Amino acid sequence: MIAMLDFRHQTFLAVYRMGSYTKAAAQLNLTQPAVSQHIKALEERYGCPLFVYANKVLTPTEQGRLLYQAASRIASDSDLFAEKLRQAGLSRVQLRFGATLSIGQYIMPTLLKEVLRADPEAAVSMLVENTQHLLEKLEQGEIQFALIEGLFDKSRYHTELLASAPFVGVCAADSELAGGAPNIDQLLSARLIVREKGSGTREILEHLLQERNLSLGSFAQVIEIGNMEAIKELVKDGLGITFFYQAAVRQELAAGTLKKLVVPGLDARRELNFVFLKDSQHGEEYLHWFQIFREGYGRAFGQAQG
Repeated sequence: MIAMLDFRHQTFLAVYRMGSYTKAAAQLNLTQPAVSQHIKALEERYGCPLFVYANKVLTPTEQGRLLYQAASRIASDSDLFAEKLRQAGLSRVQLRFGATLSIGQYIMPTLLKEVLRADPEAAVSMLVENTQHLLEKLEQGEIQFALIEGLFDKSRYHTELLASAPFVGVCAADSELAGGAPNIDQLLSARLIVREKGSGTREILEHLLQERNLSLGSFAQVIEIGNMEAIKELVKDGLGITFFYQAAVRQELAAGTLKKLVVPGLDARRELNFVFLKDSQHGEEYLHWFQIFREGYGRAFGQAQG
């Protein structure tokens, strides 16, 4: 049986997500005193404060964060169950999921073939966003699961390792950095071209640099560009270097239009994770699709661990 939330918990979710009683009241078409009453009733029920208000900022308590995790999961399951009831007369599987940009653009086209082979009638909707936005969509029940390349708090979600994927630096085929093992000073003298803040590949590069007591600011010049294809074209023309998952530059490396940068400590493997809400009542169904994705990845890109 699918658990359902009462109206007070729906109010709590709105306040948590909006960070404001006033904004939640407007969204729910309630008065602000009504919103306050709903939160007070929950605090009395659970015997603890759910929010604290200080310096004009509303902040959830630790108990509030725990309740949010549970309530958002129940709300998501409830919404998905309602959708299943509406679709009960249809035989098609409904898949609504998200993927970060590298996965969505360079890996999912291959994996979606696996989905359609497994179920030719499946109705698929894939949202491509950065890690933070996908986790928000997941908690709000707008997607069922997400495939994420970036860094996030894994303790808050059910996660499965889709792959341990190579993360590599690349340069133009005729670059003086190609073909050898440039030292760190040579690397830092190059122009670095990176994605915008919040992108998974940028976060991973920043983390790798921090492990060496470096940062993006250590490079002679840094350019931010949101489009991965544009970055690759600039790098091909010798206008800078960049760092991507190897799957994103697989074709260029095979064609020889880009070359790997062999830099100790910056040529690493990083996780691609399959993520859904903890304790979801649809978990078994999601794990079915995870296995299809994982097996498809292994066939197309090499084994998930190898």
